[in-house]
Amino acid sequence: MSKSCWKISLVGLFAAPSVVVRLTGVPLNPLVTILVYGAGVVAASFLLAWAAEIAQVDISASFATAILALVAVLPEYTVDLYFAYASGTRPEYAAYAAANMTGSNRLLIGIGWPLVALVFAWALRRRKEPHRPVTLQPRRRVELAFLALASVYGLIIPLKRTVSLVDAAVLLAIFAWYMWRTSKQEREEPELHGLPSIVAQKPAPIRRGIVAAFFLVAAGVIVVAAKPFADGLIEAGRTFGIDEFLLVQWLAPLSSEAPELLVAAILAFRGEDETALGTLLSSKVNQWTLLVGSIPVAHLLGGGGTFLPLDARQVEEVWLTAAQAIFATALLLCLRLRARDALLLFGTFALQFAFPHPSARLIFAGLYGAMALALIVVRRRELMPTLRMLSVDGALTTNR
Repeated sequence: MSKSCWKISLVGLFAAPSVVVRLTGVPLNPLVTILVYGAGVVAASFLLAWAAEIAQVDISASFATAILALVAVLPEYTVDLYFAYASGTRPEYAAYAAANMTGSNRLLIGIGWPLVALVFAWALRRRKEPHRPVTLQPRRRVELAFLALASVYGLIIPLKRTVSLVDAAVLLAIFAWYMWRTSKQEREEPELHGLPSIVAQKPAPIRRGIVAAFFLVAAGVIVVAAKPFADGLIEAGRTFGIDEFLLVQWLAPLSSEAPELLVAAILAFRGEDETALGTLLSSKVNQWTLLVGSIPVAHLLGGGGTFLPLDARQVEEVWLTAAQAIFATALLLCLRLRARDALLLFGTFALQFAFPHPSARLIFAGLYGAMALALIVVRRRELMPTLRMLSVDGALTTNR
């Protein structure tokens, strides 16, 4: 059996139990629930990542990256939007929606970006090649510009202590604008490996049919697994005396984004550092815009009001999440991510766990803000070329 068949079989092995258990209604204890449905979420993530990689054959590189980033985090969206929807009738779930949103956003920058830079540095050392930083192409300024815009707007949310339909309108408009911008860039021939490479060589109707099948199967598994997985996290926390907020904030995003992080690490190891970091950068834009913007909509559809309230803890989490995003954007203004930059991102992220007191989150947010301001001053010449990518003229510039 070929490697590709083995991969598909393995994904099926992970996905099948969650579907069977959900359809048969077999009762499980909370820990087994997390394992069974978490495996289904991971399997669906792999299918989505493959589908989006193959789609690069037919659309522009930047737009394909945006689509790849979007579909790769769909499992995360489903879990978070379930919490937001349930909070319409169960107000305690509002905290879980905010926890999942802030955790997934900080995880991408605190673990994902450093993972790419450090794996790439390790790969260069193994191949005895000269060390160099992860380098982004100028077209990635589009992602940086939209991330900067969304992150600065994110500072308004904790001031209001709510995520409202007004926020939804603004953030979803930024997301639509971003997708339109990336769709206007020229298509480039993608470099695919493994299963996506094999499928990409098929005739267009077959290739697109496989992409559609991957997407539909993954969507079905996500629909089946998201609710019991989310409820299992909360129940497990209560059963074993673990803070449910922390389980929802970190375990759920880590499981749903593990395949995306793994794919990024593999790309970095192969020397495709630009694609690896570019995909995670686009994922961050998607999460700050589409995910956060969808939360109040889901809350309203679930029977809640026109805004989802944030308590003191959640306000601090949003402050910290927005400040980290602004700092990370400033760090990439020069279109390079060095190993020492990666260690700084990971170190400041990891250090937060050693200081769980609420005031510590505000201190870290202030630290991120101060470092971001210093970087913007030092790299001020890179700021305008980045912000120019928000405009229609910027779209024309990146195509020349």
